[in-house]
Amino acid sequence: MTMTDYSEYDAIGLADLVRRREVTAAELVEAAIERIERHNPALNAVVYKAYDLARAMAAQQPRRGAGGPFQGVPMLLKDISGDCIGMPSTLGCRGLKDAPPSDHDSVQVARFKAAGLIPLGKTNTPEWGLLPTTEPLYYGPTNNPWDTRRSPGGSSGGSAAAVAAGIVPVAHANDGGGSIRMPASACGLVGLKPTRGRISWGPLLGEAIDGFVCEHVVTRTVRDCAAVLDATAGPAPGDPYWAPPPSRPFLAELSQRPRQLRIAFRTEGLIGNDVHADCKTAVTQAARFCADLGHVVEEASPEADMATLVESWKTTYFAATQLDIDAAASLVFGKQFTQDDVEPLTWATAARGRSLSALDYQVAAFLRQQEARRIGQFHEIYDVWITPTLPSPPVLTGTYSGALRDVDADWPKILAYMSFCGVANATGQPSMSLPLHWNGEGLPIGTLFTSACGNEAVLFQLAAQLEEAQPWRDRKPPIWG
Repeated sequence: MTMTDYSEYDAIGLADLVRRREVTAAELVEAAIERIERHNPALNAVVYKAYDLARAMAAQQPRRGAGGPFQGVPMLLKDISGDCIGMPSTLGCRGLKDAPPSDHDSVQVARFKAAGLIPLGKTNTPEWGLLPTTEPLYYGPTNNPWDTRRSPGGSSGGSAAAVAAGIVPVAHANDGGGSIRMPASACGLVGLKPTRGRISWGPLLGEAIDGFVCEHVVTRTVRDCAAVLDATAGPAPGDPYWAPPPSRPFLAELSQRPRQLRIAFRTEGLIGNDVHADCKTAVTQAARFCADLGHVVEEASPEADMATLVESWKTTYFAATQLDIDAAASLVFGKQFTQDDVEPLTWATAARGRSLSALDYQVAAFLRQQEARRIGQFHEIYDVWITPTLPSPPVLTGTYSGALRDVDADWPKILAYMSFCGVANATGQPSMSLPLHWNGEGLPIGTLFTSACGNEAVLFQLAAQLEEAQPWRDRKPPIWG
């Protein structure tokens, strides 16, 4: 392999080269660093560079193939929850600009490292991960490699832009309302939000935002998505709950032809919002692809009150924003943040959170669980539900920026944009965005596949079928490699 070929390989492919001693971990790290330096001025995807740490890790990699399944493969960590020894976390917030380097690895990052992955730095995110695009005032916007006038989505937008541009084959991401799947849609990637409790939040947290947020990665191939989940899934001591263990490795599911599935699809908005024609087309095409593969496909939706789920999301996240601001400030600096430390909408959202009572929070949880029961019953009939990932193609930069400030005017628009993805965060289900469609402007349009809790296996089996039948790997953005 020449270093000019580096971006053509997924993570499994690069690890195979290392095992065959055709390339070294150090060479892969340098190839990724060269691409960061070349592409980051246009993308602004990487906001913290840890090249010395990465080079040291590469030098310590086993030399005779005794490492993990991703031995020597470079990756990037999102600047939210990707706790890594020697790297700070700022959460896209100017109030945390002087945050000290972490003195510990999160359970997930420790498992990344044990699998042989080498973190190179941290990727851009909206402040506190609140917005569906990546445009923090502190670091500035990340640009989409398919069209730099547009956002790569959020909140894992820096990670998605880096993977889509071929800088790294895999990057850490997390998802509390679509933050893995929305950037995957906007950047033409595979993005899975696993079942709640599939990946541990240890060693410091039991869960994040009442279980709404899940950890994983964004990738270019389905097999990388499955193999990374195999390497990182499973409980850690003290977890409050965990997902049921899989019957076999997720990577093994890709070679299993699924039984005939019963699949439902929907093209219309969930809460009365409009859906762009390109996104409707993506869903109807995906439904047709599934039918062509022999599955039973029909138009149907759960009999759940989606507006109630949205209101529950608001109550939960408003309260969590208030907690996050106060907790982060006191833990890191021993003081309370002021309005000057955070963006206007973050401050206003936290203020609204302070107005909520404990009863408000409990009622929101009760109502959310009621609707989750109805959606769970729907999946007793249908194995998979197909919807748009997003209601529009990738939006122009500035559509949802850190300059927003009005809770009552701005949050309804934001939640409408996130609505398809947010359902699975409220219910805990696994949900995967696949890049099966590009519109007339050459922009990727993701399609969302959601299954019952604990049933990532059926998503991987179906995704493998679709990747083989409608391959996307050869599609490359203008900023690439």
